[in-house]
Amino acid sequence: MFQKLISFTLLLALIQPLFSQTNVKEPFPYSNRFSLLGGLIQPLLLKGGNVEVNYFSKRISFDYSHGFLLQVPASKTYADQGICSFLPFSTGFGIGYRFLPFLDLRVEPKLHSWEVYYANENRRDVTPIASYKTFTIGLGLYYRYMPFKNSKSMFLQGLTTSTSVRWWPNIGSTLSNDEFSYVNKFSQQTETLKAANVGMANTPFIFNIGVGFTFGGR
Repeated sequence: MFQKLISFTLLLALIQPLFSQTNVKEPFPYSNRFSLLGGLIQPLLLKGGNVEVNYFSKRISFDYSHGFLLQVPASKTYADQGICSFLPFSTGFGIGYRFLPFLDLRVEPKLHSWEVYYANENRRDVTPIASYKTFTIGLGLYYRYMPFKNSKSMFLQGLTTSTSVRWWPNIGSTLSNDEFSYVNKFSQQTETLKAANVGMANTPFIFNIGVGFTFGGR
C-alpha cells in the first residue's frame, strides 16, 4: 500500500507540468521525432531481447517497450530451492516530461508474464511450477545521448543511445495474496514464494542502456 501511495503521488507530481507548460515558445531539438531502440541488458545478461519505440513532442515523451524471452538470474532463495524464473514477455508504455533536451522522466505502467521452473529442466519440455503475471507502475529517468548531433549527415545525427534508471514496484498480480506455494521435489517441503519483482536482484530497480536511431534529424 505504501508503494502504491508513493507511485500515485509521484504520478501526480509528474503530470502537473504537462498541463502547466503548454505554451512553450521554442521546442527542444529532436522534437516531433520517432526513435527506435534496442536494449543491451536483455541480450547481454538476460539472454532475451527488447524493442522500444519513442516519440518526442516539444516537451512530452511517449514510449512503448516490449521485452521477450528473458531468463532472470536466480535470487538466493530461488537458487537454494533449485528453481529459476523466465519471462516470456514484459511489456507496457510510458508518458513523460522533457525537463532538458535529452533528459525526461516518465510514468510507466507495465505488464510482466512469469514462469517458474526447476533450474535443471528444459522449460520447453515441462509444465512450469507456477505461471502468473505482475502489474507495475513506476518511474523511469532517461538520458539520451546523440554523439553526432552536430554532424551535417542526417544518418549520423540520428544515432542514439538512451541510458535509463527505473523504479517499477509491483502493484498487483494474478496470484492469490501475491504468492504461490509448491512442493519442492528436492526437499519434499512446501515452499511459499512472493510474486517476483522485475528489477535487479528481485527489487523494483532497473538499469538499462538502449542503442538505436532517431528519425528526422534535429
